[in-house]
Amino acid sequence: MRLNDRVFGLLMLALAVAYGWGAQQFPEPFGGGEAVGPKTFPTILAVVLAACSLYLIVRPDPGNPWPKGRTALEMLIAVAVLIVYTLILEPVGFIVATMLAIGTLCWRMGAPPLRAYLSGLIGGIVVFVLFNYVLELPLPWGVLAFMEGH
Repeated sequence: MRLNDRVFGLLMLALAVAYGWGAQQFPEPFGGGEAVGPKTFPTILAVVLAACSLYLIVRPDPGNPWPKGRTALEMLIAVAVLIVYTLILEPVGFIVATMLAIGTLCWRMGAPPLRAYLSGLIGGIVVFVLFNYVLELPLPWGVLAFMEGH
């Protein structure tokens, strides 16, 4: 069963490399390079993902079979939610896309729908404010662009 973790680790390592490479393709911000810029957060995520992937490849769990049945279905739904999230992030905006993604994932894990989507909305707003106003790394407004001037 060690092969399961190694295969998953290799797939995640490939994803980490592609994600890290994509992060390095962001254009240099106006005014020159900054200590914290648009490349920083995605690069950190790529490094963490690569490190975790290497751990799975080198030290796999000996008794970890591939999931079956409902667990496999829920994992596929989670992957589908994340893919849809990346596709709708720009057009609908960070807050709405995050609310939908987090809300759906929490609901699929058993939270009542109202609480699930409220958690997604609060999480989306908090992260949006943190990135846009504290770190000054703009996230897309999308359908809420009418609020941008406020």
